[in-house]
Amino acid sequence: MNVGIFGASGQVGGVMLSLLAERNFPATQVRLFASSKSAGKKLECLGEQITIEDVDGADFTGIDIALFSMGASASLLWAPKVAASGAIVIDNSSAWRMDPEVPLVVAEVNPYELFTIPKGIIANPNCTTMIAMPVIKPLHERAGLKRVTASTYQAVSGAGIKGVAELSGQMQLLGDPSRLTMSGDVVEFKNIEVFPKPIVANVIPLAGELIDDETVEEHKFRDESRKILGLLDLSVSCTCVRVPVFTGHSISLNLEFLHPIEVEEVSSILKQAPGVELSDIPTPLSCTGKDPCFVGRIRKDHGVANGIALFVSGDNLRKGAALNALQIAEILLKEELNRN
Repeated sequence: MNVGIFGASGQVGGVMLSLLAERNFPATQVRLFASSKSAGKKLECLGEQITIEDVDGADFTGIDIALFSMGASASLLWAPKVAASGAIVIDNSSAWRMDPEVPLVVAEVNPYELFTIPKGIIANPNCTTMIAMPVIKPLHERAGLKRVTASTYQAVSGAGIKGVAELSGQMQLLGDPSRLTMSGDVVEFKNIEVFPKPIVANVIPLAGELIDDETVEEHKFRDESRKILGLLDLSVSCTCVRVPVFTGHSISLNLEFLHPIEVEEVSSILKQAPGVELSDIPTPLSCTGKDPCFVGRIRKDHGVANGIALFVSGDNLRKGAALNALQIAEILLKEELNRN
């Protein structure tokens, strides 16, 4: 299988390169693509130094699987062209997620959606939605999901390399954290570009741009959850929050079900769920660099009938993006081998 990685020089692209080796993906050839800014540079993949090609003007012939992580506008431009050359495109951006002809897939949750790929494009969910789905889906199958209330705690890497740089720079400017005292000492930060307020030693209840009275991240969580679960009228309330964490998104989930379900049964179901690992105290640090979504603090939600509260953490660059894309490619490869 010939693999193309589009956006190879970015955060998610780097994780994809590592995962190809970690998972012994049977790639016959790997080609790397990016904008002209990165073209000509070399990156290591599967023990080889591979030169990044300029996506503009490249010949895509011969690529079987194209792993895209170039952003929505680039994906809208290039994904159809790469698909038209004969490749299956697996896209990490928001460009195609809500297209009714594009399957939106979490490998452990709805792989059956891969049976039909009309446009030759498959969409990866938003990294926050991705981390929640392996936990929510098996509970829905048991008790029937009625309502989801979510508060997210999203790492700065979800805003790209610039988000990471902004937190790092503000940490250096802050210096001694004891400067932030009860006396109200205020540090002036001049490098506020990515986030609307200083992110260091802070919590910002606004992740993503406002598009009405909600942010784009909140809309993504609602719309994508409905599509993945096949519950188009599901009641979803979400507040997306940016926190001073480099890697690892977390979500506080309050789930209301149609039928009663006990805490012990929830734990038993999730213990067996693919892509999920139980943890007494799930944290971003504990999930960084790991495949599963870690879930804990499982308890009754006494505010509603048939309510369960829990907390989930997952690596937003790994499972939230690169890993799921590669898992989808592995499913496609297995189906191809079965057909032959």
